[in-house]
Amino acid sequence: MKAQVFRGVNQLSYEDIPVPELSADEVLVQVRVVGLCQSDIKKIRYPLYEPPRIFGHETAGTIAAVGNEVKNWEIGQRVAVMHHIPCMRCAYCLNDNFSMCDVYKNISTTAGFNASGGGFAEYVKVPGHIVRSGGLIPIPDDISFEEASFVEPTNCCLKAVKKAQIIPGQTVLVTGAGPIGLMFVMLVKHFGAKAIATDLLPSRIEKALNVGAEAAFDARDPDLPAKIQALTDGMGVDVTLLAVPSDKAFFQALDCTRKGGKIVFFAEFPDEMEIAINPNLLYRREIDLMGSYSSSYRLQSLASDIVFNRRIDVKALISDHYPLEKLSQAVEMAIAPTSETYKILIYP
Repeated sequence: MKAQVFRGVNQLSYEDIPVPELSADEVLVQVRVVGLCQSDIKKIRYPLYEPPRIFGHETAGTIAAVGNEVKNWEIGQRVAVMHHIPCMRCAYCLNDNFSMCDVYKNISTTAGFNASGGGFAEYVKVPGHIVRSGGLIPIPDDISFEEASFVEPTNCCLKAVKKAQIIPGQTVLVTGAGPIGLMFVMLVKHFGAKAIATDLLPSRIEKALNVGAEAAFDARDPDLPAKIQALTDGMGVDVTLLAVPSDKAFFQALDCTRKGGKIVFFAEFPDEMEIAINPNLLYRREIDLMGSYSSSYRLQSLASDIVFNRRIDVKALISDHYPLEKLSQAVEMAIAPTSETYKILIYP
């Protein structure tokens, strides 16, 4: 089969490799579409993981083979694939910190080499633990593979929304109106709150308004805090979701978030970045800082419901389609987006 093998920093090799062999409790999925995620791009561009590996984890496809001990799954079924499932027994899982679970971190779907998602290949193997524990999600007949590939990123965004306890009537600042920021705008509106978005690109500012933002501004606007105060009766926003890894965006969030509000770090910052802050800003204003990483098993059904019942319009986020052999060009497009670049989908 064909696969894009990570051979080193910025080295993707389009190769012929063996189709993964199945154990008795495993399932093989033919990948029909896989989303290109910012976390994939970081893994390709920076020395975070030892090669060789095959990345890609926002996967939807068709079951191509099942092990002889597998029950309730058949060849030909259309499925969205979750690349991680927690153990549900460790101290992290018992506290709903599923993404900190060792099983969650270390058992993943794979197309070969070190298990790393494996979606950038024609076939991906789903380990028995993931098969048994809810990692395969049936796709309804009226839902496309493209839409189904959004179940995993929707879960990740939902986790941040739920962690921030966003409720109807609140106002939420979303920094960055790329694919993730736009999904945040949609989810904030879905849950009855008002979204204000910022970005550097005029087209993305306009797009944020089109998908449901109450207001959207240029992130460089020196009057942004005053404008947000005007929109919130002088209070500031209840929650800021940081969807871009920018220290400027963080300090902007401090200026725009009300006393007693929350700031959620969703985007992953460069490891070398440090942010100096006077702790009294948090103490005196009672600002909560929190991080939200990856998905939550507890939200898997809700994420599926939101996508499969089209409660948000994930198709509005799709801008580009690339064959697997052109993954390198897709990565370059994501790094230096045009005014119309949003979510990029890859087709093996």
